[in-house]
Formats: sequence, structure tokens, C-alpha cells
Amino acid sequence: MNDHLQEILQTLRKNKLRTTLTGLSVSWGIFILIVLIGAGNGLKNGVMENFSDRAVNRITLWSGTTSQPHNGLKSGRNLQFADKEVELIKSDVNESRLIAARVDRNQTITFGSEYGAYNIRGVMPDYREIELLVISPENGRFINGLDVKDENKVIVLDNKIAETLFKGKSALGEYVKVGALMFKVVGINTKKIRWGTPNAYIPFTTAQAIYNPSKKFNQITFTVEGLETKEENESFNESLRGLMGRSLNFDPKDTQALWVNNAQADYIESQKIFGGITLFVTIIGILTLIAGIVGVSNIMLVSVKERTREIGIRKAIGAPPASILKTIILESLIITAIFGYIGLMLGIGLTELINFVMEQSANGQPVSDGPQMSVFKNPTVNIGYAFFATIVLIIAGVIAGYLPARKAVKIKPIEAMRQE
Repeated sequence: MNDHLQEILQTLRKNKLRTTLTGLSVSWGIFILIVLIGAGNGLKNGVMENFSDRAVNRITLWSGTTSQPHNGLKSGRNLQFADKEVELIKSDVNESRLIAARVDRNQTITFGSEYGAYNIRGVMPDYREIELLVISPENGRFINGLDVKDENKVIVLDNKIAETLFKGKSALGEYVKVGALMFKVVGINTKKIRWGTPNAYIPFTTAQAIYNPSKKFNQITFTVEGLETKEENESFNESLRGLMGRSLNFDPKDTQALWVNNAQADYIESQKIFGGITLFVTIIGILTLIAGIVGVSNIMLVSVKERTREIGIRKAIGAPPASILKTIILESLIITAIFGYIGLMLGIGLTELINFVMEQSANGQPVSDGPQMSVFKNPTVNIGYAFFATIVLIIAGVIAGYLPARKAVKIKPIEAMRQE
């Protein structure tokens, strides 16, 4: 084996330019493969980040205004939900799991000499899991079933409200004035705000009693399970509209009467799109890599032709075909492996550098109250793709060397030695 390696290295040194140019085509191919996969991952991670703020399997309903007459009732009716719609979803929608109705009011929250106008949101206990609020044990708790049952005057503050009103002091156990009423702070939500202004959360029944004596509201959010395809979600949406239409007495086909946002369907569609993007960039990268491998194969053909006389002499003195085959395949494998590894490291290094720069840029940006959407994030390549690329290189190196090697071992010694 040492003799084979010495012979190969000597051949590579004699043809430095040819070897370098051949290797660069392999390096470029795998570099493009890694960069394209990294870019696809960055785009996918960035868009999927926008789904991470809430449960991806949530359905949100907003009541609207009828645009069509129905059952003798005229159009233009303002529809509103009541407790019976919440119970109807719990009992009749088999796919439903967590559920939370919601009431919103703008109120001034005051503590001592500090105050501010914020959104007061009356919610049910499941709201925390649906919206993925972050309340660690040292930051108290969220609204619970007893609070809802007893209409307790307790409040959970978003972290930004707590920082504004309490100036770094602990807010837990303190009382804040919401409008003209006092509420006890029982929890702090530390989830980063990506959309709009911060909220304060109170029990749904408390909000109904104080701000909404009619007991009517306009939004219900719940999660579902078992809807895995676009067709299943479309069928579910139609069934849900029919159920709400019978309860609120409107035509289920009247899209103005009830607004349905099926985040599960949007998530499934996004997964399909990015699956296609990943497949596309992978194919492009592999084709680029194949172009480099073809270059290696062509160079090995030239190399075999140049060494035809040498091969004939070796066969004439008794060198077995397997020895010649091994030498040429090993030379091809060394070229593809070394230069392929260089391209692999350069590609991974570039994606990691881009990710580092993006993280540093994000850390240096001020927090905004406006909408913050992520489009590109963490454009790195996982270790699985690196192993895949390595295996491709090994297989390609063997194939690129085998084809000219097989031709070489078929040359008759006397014919080979006649070559100039």
C-alpha cells in the first residue's frame, strides 16, 4: 500500500496544475451543494420561526357580519359568540383539544405614580398553552380554573408592562389599578413580544362581568389533532362552518359571517413548499457535484492514456490487473476526497459565518413594538448532510477511477508498449 501511495503522490506532483484544476471542480461542486442546502435551511427556519409563537395546530374563529339573508333573516346582522358556542366546540368537534374564548378591552393600568394604556385580555386557562406564553416558576402562575369559576380579580402581566410599572421591582403579589378596579398580580409572562403592544391577562369570566355584561364576544381559539393533510383540513373547515352556521343561524357559505383561520392548514402547506425547495436545491447541488466528478473521470482517462506504455511494461513483467486497477482507483479517490473535503469545510464555514453575522446583527437591534417577521434564520447544515456528502464523494471517486482503470487493465502489454 505504501508503494501505491508513493507512486500516486509522485504522479500528482508531476501534474500539479492538472491535479489542482481537477480538484477545484470537485471542491466547487460540494461547496455549492452545502451553500444551497444551507440557504434552503435558512429560508425554512426563518419562515417556520413565525409559526413558533403559537401552537401550529390552532383554529381561530372571528364572528362577523352576514352578507346574505338566511332563514327569513336579512343580511347585515352582526354576529357574536356566546358560551354555548364554546361548549358546542368542546362537545361536537371531536378533533378539538384546548379551547379559549377571548375578550379585549383597552384600559389604563396604574401602580403608584406609574401608569400606561394597555390591552386587557380576558382569557381562559388553555390560552397559555395555545399562545405558548412563558411563565417560569419564579414568575408566578397563569389564570387557572378557580380564577375563572370565582371571577377572581387577578392579573398576569407581560414582562414589558411589569418593567414599565415596577421599575425593576418584583411585581408578584402587588396590586395594580385597572381602570377603577384593583387586581392582584399573580404572574409575569416573559415571552418575547413579536406583534403589537404588550397585554395584561385576567380571567375570562371577570372580563365578561366587568366589561361585557351581555356575555357576548367575537373570538374563539382552539387546537385540533388528527388533521394531517390539506384535504382533511378543508373538510374540517366546512364541517366547522356548518356547525357554527346552525348555532348562530347564518348560511355556512357566507364567508363574511364567520372568519376561520386554520393555522394547521397553513403549516402543512408551508412544510410542503419547503420540502420542495429543499429537494430542488439538493438536486441542483448534486448536479453541480456530478459535473466535478465527470471532470475527474475525464482527467483520469487522460492520465491513463499518458501512462499506457508504463502500464504495458508493468503487465509484461507480471503486475496483476488488480494492482493496476487499485492504483488508478486510489488516485481518483484521493483527489475527490481531499478536494471534496476542502469544499465541504469551506461550505460549512461560510454558512456558519453567515449565521454568526446574522446573530450578532439581531442581538444589536433594538426591540420593536411593531410586527417582527423572520425570513431567514440559521442557514447552517446539519451533520447528516455532511455525512451524505462524504458518502457521495467516496462513491463518486470510486466510479470516476474505475471506468478508466477498467480500460487500462484491458490493454494488451505488446500494444501498450508500442504507444509513444
